[in-house]
Amino acid sequence: MTRRTARSPRFDVTIVLTYYLPYTSGLTEVARTVAEGLAARGRRVAVVATRHDRNHPARETVNGVEVFRTPVLARVGRGTISPGFAPLAGRVARGSGAVQIHLPMLEAGLVARLAGATPVVCTHHDDVWLPESALAALQVPVVDASVGAALRRSSAVVVNNLDHAEHSRHFHLMRQRRLLAIAPPCREREPAPATFRETDGPHIGFLGRIAPEKGLHHLVDAFRRLTDPEARLMIAGDYSKVAGGSVVGALRERAGDDARIRFTGFLSEPQVAEFYSSLDAFALSSVAEESFGISQTEAMMMGVPSVASDAPGMRVPVSDTGFGRLFPTGDAAALADALREVVAYSPERRAEGMRAARARYGTESCVDAYDGLFQELRASRKVPV
Repeated sequence: MTRRTARSPRFDVTIVLTYYLPYTSGLTEVARTVAEGLAARGRRVAVVATRHDRNHPARETVNGVEVFRTPVLARVGRGTISPGFAPLAGRVARGSGAVQIHLPMLEAGLVARLAGATPVVCTHHDDVWLPESALAALQVPVVDASVGAALRRSSAVVVNNLDHAEHSRHFHLMRQRRLLAIAPPCREREPAPATFRETDGPHIGFLGRIAPEKGLHHLVDAFRRLTDPEARLMIAGDYSKVAGGSVVGALRERAGDDARIRFTGFLSEPQVAEFYSSLDAFALSSVAEESFGISQTEAMMMGVPSVASDAPGMRVPVSDTGFGRLFPTGDAAALADALREVVAYSPERRAEGMRAARARYGTESCVDAYDGLFQELRASRKVPV
């Protein structure tokens, strides 16, 4: 790509993150939903990411969004090494009304600096977390320093909720900027056939990355405390392309000879609705702080109560709606007790919980908030139309 083609477009907002489509994660889904939601409203939107999958082009238009990808030379844990990423993000950002940087990101501080006079919005999803290792001990301080540099250059900082933000290592920097709490976009799905249901027994599910921080070993241990032979545990999510590596092998070993436990792999969009429709409870057993937990909230919006770790951020949807139970992080016995309780919820309680979740969370309110913020910042920069 030439310097001229990188600089020539004029965008209302440039969104910068390490992984974009076809990668799937909660962070990626937030970026995609906001980008495509803004494009549907006529905004000119660019996304700059690394080209983690070589089968996808360096530049393409996806649902009205201009996507730029830079080559990846190597991977370190969950991160990528892409020398062209920050320079390209900076060039595209300088021709934009605002730039949104999704944190944590190794290159965040450099991107914020290279954006020049363009107002920076940092969306802080979480502090970087890696399993303990000598490499992690080196990576985490470097990423933290870069995140701090980006926050200092921000015109605004967006967090999913204050409960999570207040427990961040970077909160002292966030509170010095304009701080907004915008709940991530959660999709309202229509009821679908319960194609994943196998028996009349309780069906418990998880949907997300099969990664160490999700604490799925605690979920397997808790489920095995349930003695009902008709019960099922369904762990859904791609385990073949997880940044930093999947733990599916260790989970299969932990499940042992328990034939009631299923690993579904990646689910297509129609299958997600069918998966949620098959559940009596959703479990979010993460051991590292999550800023929200989109999958648990989307399950709640389909009438499925959630059992979640009582930790900053991920406890908010359950606390705000009362639709489910919280348990002490890492306590498999308490998780098993909470699951026994919520799978017995009545149809009336499930309908009430679904209404409460849908009233509080949704895609449009999130896109509205970001659209207003970006337009305000773009107007303050006076970028010509």
